[in-house]
Amino acid sequence: MTEFWEASFRDKQTMWGFGPADAAISTVDLFRKKGLKKILIPGFGYGRNAKIFTDHGFEVTGIEISETAINLAKKHYGDTVIVYHGNVSDMPFDQKSYDGIFCYALIHLLNDKERAKLIEDCYNQLRPGGYMVFTAISKNTPTYGDGTALGKDWYETRHGVKLFYYGPESVDKEFGRYGLLEAKEINEPAKNTENRSSQRFWEIICKKQK
Repeated sequence: MTEFWEASFRDKQTMWGFGPADAAISTVDLFRKKGLKKILIPGFGYGRNAKIFTDHGFEVTGIEISETAINLAKKHYGDTVIVYHGNVSDMPFDQKSYDGIFCYALIHLLNDKERAKLIEDCYNQLRPGGYMVFTAISKNTPTYGDGTALGKDWYETRHGVKLFYYGPESVDKEFGRYGLLEAKEINEPAKNTENRSSQRFWEIICKKQK
C-alpha cells in the first residue's frame, strides 16, 4: 500500500488541487461551533483538507504514510503544521489529546482489524467532549461491487486497491460504541467537482463523552 500511494503522488502530485472536500468544509463549521482548536488529521495527504482548518485558526497535526505527500505539504505549510510520517496503524504518534479529529476517505482502505484499531486510537486521543468525523465510501456509490470480492462488502479494484463499502449496519457496528452521534450519506465531491464524478460517502460524527 505504501508503494501504491508513493507512486500515485509522484505521478499526479497535487491531483485534487487545494480546494477542500465538501466534508472538510462542513467539519470546519461543526468544529468552530463547538469551539475546538487542536485538530488531528490521519491520512493527511499533501494537505488539501488541512488548509481550510489552518485558515480558520485551527492548530493542525497530521499523519501521512507517503513521504512524497509530506514533502509536497511542507512546500505549502512550512513548519506551521506538524505531520508525522507513518502508517495510521501505528498510532498513536504522540501522547497529546485533540479537540477534534477529521479522517477523510481513509478508513475504507483498511481491513477489519485495522479499521477497528484506527477508530479506537482516534477515540483514545480525543479529549473528553471532543469530536471525530470520518468519511467512508458507501455501498450506494456507483463503484460498489466492481473488482474482485474479498469478503462481505470488501472488493479489490483492478488497480489493486482494497475497498470496504459501508452500509448502515457496518457504520453502527464499528462506530456505535464510540459516541456515534450522526451518520448520513453525502455526495463527495459535490461543490468542488472540477469535472470529477461524484461518489457516495458516509459522513460519520462521534463525540467522546465526558
